[in-house]
Amino acid sequence: MNTEILGIIAMYAITILMAVPFGRYIAKVYAGEKMLLDPIFNPIESIFFRISGIDQKAGMNWKQHLAALLTINFVWFLLGMFILMNQGWLPLNPDGNPGQSADLAFNTTISFVVNCNLQHYSGESGVSYLSQLFLMFLHFVSAGTGMAAAVVLFIALKEKTADKLGNFYHLMLISCTRILLPASIFVASVLAFNGTPMTLAGKDSMISMQGDTVGVSTGPVAAFVAIKHLGTNGGGFYGANSAHPLENPNYLTNMVEMFSQMIVPLAMIFALGFFLKKKKMARMIFGVMTVGFLVLCIPTVVWEVQGNPAIAQMGIDMGSGAMEGKESRLGSAASGFWSIATTVISTGSVNAMHDSTMPLSGMMQLLAMMTNAFYGGCGVGILNFFIFIILAVFISGLMVGRTPEFLGKKIEGREMKIAMIVALLHPLLILAGTALAAAFPEITLANLNNPGFHGFSEMLYEYTSSAANNGSGFEGLGDNNPWWNITTGFVLILSRFIPIIGPVAIAGLLANKKHIPESAGTLRTDSATFGMMVLAVIMIITALSFFPSLTLGPIAEYFSL
Repeated sequence: MNTEILGIIAMYAITILMAVPFGRYIAKVYAGEKMLLDPIFNPIESIFFRISGIDQKAGMNWKQHLAALLTINFVWFLLGMFILMNQGWLPLNPDGNPGQSADLAFNTTISFVVNCNLQHYSGESGVSYLSQLFLMFLHFVSAGTGMAAAVVLFIALKEKTADKLGNFYHLMLISCTRILLPASIFVASVLAFNGTPMTLAGKDSMISMQGDTVGVSTGPVAAFVAIKHLGTNGGGFYGANSAHPLENPNYLTNMVEMFSQMIVPLAMIFALGFFLKKKKMARMIFGVMTVGFLVLCIPTVVWEVQGNPAIAQMGIDMGSGAMEGKESRLGSAASGFWSIATTVISTGSVNAMHDSTMPLSGMMQLLAMMTNAFYGGCGVGILNFFIFIILAVFISGLMVGRTPEFLGKKIEGREMKIAMIVALLHPLLILAGTALAAAFPEITLANLNNPGFHGFSEMLYEYTSSAANNGSGFEGLGDNNPWWNITTGFVLILSRFIPIIGPVAIAGLLANKKHIPESAGTLRTDSATFGMMVLAVIMIITALSFFPSLTLGPIAEYFSL
């Protein structure tokens, strides 16, 4: 067990050490500095712009950025619906998987377009290779969309007064080609050399330990898994996700996949500091996020390592921890760490079944998504945290009797209205969705494999995962039916685009304002004191919004053991 604990400490420490230089590289990419690999990337990118006719040098204001973002995402949605509903007769379908129903295709396409990748189907049997390749494409562009939106914020905060905030298509493309693609090639190579399949052949015949000949699905798994983590996407090639031995063969691949899902969100924090030349602010943001992450992670690992007291009372040895729903080759500690990392970062991949974790571990997984502000996904983690910074600046300004300012720009009524809408939308979607599901038991209870408190947690988790763009699930819930496909689909749409539209709009409004030089009375937003204020705002909003629902689910289940 001590070895397992050292393993997760090593995973986390190495990720942080790698994130700093990677953040510097990301800042240089977005700043347009000359890079060693420009001779490779420049021709590739020029082909895209030449074919599309887009002028990558044409600046856009914040409204044009949002119009481009929404338009291209709608095109991807239409294309995805067509492929998924017609995959039965389309090429690259050696296993003969049928087309998806309209409601399932709606949910799947929306989920992958918005970087959530909530899967109401089993990966290896629910889609063809053509669909998997298209979903892999969405892995790249959905992550690139979030990163491009974050860079719009970077540019707005860097310029003292500006109307043009870069070009959305250029920012999205370089996010994919210069950041996500090279890293994906490296990670996919490591996975492939460790036994993860990388082929377009159909099922492979294997002999099980019982001596039976079984057909095992293969495919372009290594490439899919690499970008699913680097893009904080999370949709598994296999239904068991990274608990599947071909998707995550050993402890080394488990560590590599962990590095992959954490590296870009952490690096984006440091990239903000390098890009704005405000490293102290980046350290403040990293510190707040890290405190929040550790508060969620450490208790979860401890509870999973201690095991289930109800099973221990039966005389069963809990020396290996709570191993129900976990892989023995990975262990309870690494699985507990993964469960918080994947929910904090909004990746949503799993290497163990969250439905089988201890009740309070499930609560921590829920809280990680409910706060939705610690590290977060590719780009959108910074955007979510920016909303809490605006709220903290406003509250702090009121406390000291000054007009709220952030980086030399006044925070006024319009910005606060937008910030409050974004902050309140998240709990509204989660709680309203869960309430509706509970209000129609004839529709929803038939899909619950667990009654009582845990069943409520399953419904709460499904909407929380959708609203946080996470995609993981308490898989005791049978979610492939019109109710869950349609309702979570609309939650996915609103919870993805409004939290992007809001911060980008605030950034655009601030960029157009006159810059106010710092004075002796200016509130310092890069100090530890302000970081504590931001953390307090996050905790208060989360506690007030979600504590009642948590008492009905995981907390009540804990006291019923």
